[in-house]
Amino acid sequence: MFLSQTTAESTTEEVLKGFEQLENFDFSKIKMSSLIEKLVEWAATTGFKLIVGALIISIGFKLIKKVVEHFIKFLERREVDITLRKFLKSLITMTLKVLLIMPVLGYWGIQLSGIAALVASAGVAIGLALQGSLSNFAGGFIILLIRPFKVGDYIETSTYSGVVEQIGLFYTQLATFDNKQILIPNGNLSNGSLINYSAKSTRRVDLIFSVGYENEISHVKEILNKIVESQKLILKEPKPFIAVNAHSASSIDFVVRVWCNTEDYWNIYHSLLEEVKITFDKENISIPYPQMDLHLKEVYKK
Repeated sequence: MFLSQTTAESTTEEVLKGFEQLENFDFSKIKMSSLIEKLVEWAATTGFKLIVGALIISIGFKLIKKVVEHFIKFLERREVDITLRKFLKSLITMTLKVLLIMPVLGYWGIQLSGIAALVASAGVAIGLALQGSLSNFAGGFIILLIRPFKVGDYIETSTYSGVVEQIGLFYTQLATFDNKQILIPNGNLSNGSLINYSAKSTRRVDLIFSVGYENEISHVKEILNKIVESQKLILKEPKPFIAVNAHSASSIDFVVRVWCNTEDYWNIYHSLLEEVKITFDKENISIPYPQMDLHLKEVYKK
């Protein structure tokens, strides 16, 4: 009984001493050292992989840019069409970047098979969501193969018109004459109708000039012929065509049709309008304009 009581007292004392030591112990040292150990472990494994992967992507993107630039210069030396060059530049750049990123994701421990399975399981939803983009992507290939227009052409669609600056994977970029940028989906361009004003090397300028009935037809035709002959940008072949086009209600209408190089179209158009008005004024050839005669009747009241 004495021994058991002594043993109990000694055990109690040891427990109390243990609590005192535990109370005086600095737990922050344990937490800090544990945190440092975990940080070192993370930096040596996952952190190192993230840094290496990021460096590979950064350096890889720069190398891809250099490779694509050299390839485009090679195509330029081969005089490959600029439309094809810009399209291939976008396609090759995107493809190489995807091929670079995929193994880096695997190096980071991201299971590509799981991603593929996820994409496959959501294939229907993704297909519906990307239906427009896929249509535009296919439209880009159709434009590249059929070549309804190329970079530098002036085109007009049912909604917009402008000079083609770039044909991308999904959109075609136009620049209007007042320097506005327009992006048109390739799907719309490949499936819709458009006018390409730059497709042919020459164009015909058609203008109508109206004169009063009191003017002599032969004199008006002579003046118009002289004006046309003075325009150096007008082509000699096909020959210009000048004739009476219609007897309108208050005027005789003359049609003037001349041919020029496509790039000179607007210069000829505006120059003819200006020269005809100036010359008609000098030759006293009247140009009719809408007018109304009013007759007033006086009514007498008794």
